[in-house]
Amino acid sequence: MSAFADGSVTEVAGRAVEGNRRVMNDNTPITPRPLHQRPEARCRVMTAQELRDHGVAPAVAHDRCRPGGPWQMPLPGVFLLRSGPPDAEETLHAVLRYTGGREGEAVVSGLAALALHGFTSVPPVTALDQVDVLVPRVRRLRSTGCARIVRTHRMPRPLRVGDFPVAPVPRALADAIARLPDALTVRRLLSEAIRGGHCDPQPVVRELARGRLLGRPQVASAIDTLLTEGRTLAEDRLLRAVRLGALPDPCWNVALWLPDGPFLAEIDAYWPRHAVAVEIDMRVPRQRGDTTGTDEEALRRDQTLTGLGITVLRLTPRALRDAPNAQVTTIERALAAAESRPSASYVVVMPR
Repeated sequence: MSAFADGSVTEVAGRAVEGNRRVMNDNTPITPRPLHQRPEARCRVMTAQELRDHGVAPAVAHDRCRPGGPWQMPLPGVFLLRSGPPDAEETLHAVLRYTGGREGEAVVSGLAALALHGFTSVPPVTALDQVDVLVPRVRRLRSTGCARIVRTHRMPRPLRVGDFPVAPVPRALADAIARLPDALTVRRLLSEAIRGGHCDPQPVVRELARGRLLGRPQVASAIDTLLTEGRTLAEDRLLRAVRLGALPDPCWNVALWLPDGPFLAEIDAYWPRHAVAVEIDMRVPRQRGDTTGTDEEALRRDQTLTGLGITVLRLTPRALRDAPNAQVTTIERALAAAESRPSASYVVVMPR
């Protein structure tokens, strides 16, 4: 009979006994490490199977979870080996233990994921009623207790945040927003995502489009704010990149016109002597799958400018954020190439 005391397994069944001396035989199981030596001990969360592996029968485990007992069972088949409310780490471990599955088949998402990513506008994990966990659609788990099971055919590639597999910020935002009814909270989350440097607008809008969320009033009203803040940050990064590379000062935020009046394009940075235009690529779908119109419009505009001898460089906010030196090199090469090519057609440069 196994006993469980002070977090350690004191005896393990399967040993033959001769007098006071224990004798090992071929059927004797290897003694598991005491629980206080296990990596999981710091959160004290174990499944029923893990307890059985330590010689603790299910009846014993359930008995210790009775009211006033030293353990508790936050989710079916998952035990917290102490009394008192579980902390954030214990809650997350319990949810993932309940979900089970192979590597990558359970990913924390929604508000809990945003809390792990460091968002300050979301409640801590311990204040959430449920933790969203993404699982493949083919799995037949049910939501219960603090675990909300979200079955999906689009499993994201998880990021490791501490010990936990966590959805990237754009996906976590979309999953959180899918359950938020008020526009103020949605706007606050989207604003922190951009201002806090967690991600750029485009991947967020793409995830919202894939989740068919762009048409919701509380989301649609926040998208313009999201894009405006994203553009402001990207423009600031472009300015810093130009200064980082000690490039010639361009004309900032201008509109290009032909001398006889037709409007050509709005440009974020333009070097008139070199006829080099830089545009921050903020194209995003406005509804699910809607990228064709914006792509075709941008292509026509670029072709028109190229036909006038103007070099057009499209830089994404992500590239400006993650690889500013590479963007400086791209601009430098375009400016250098302008010295050896024919002069561009004359265009009028006006403030945007």
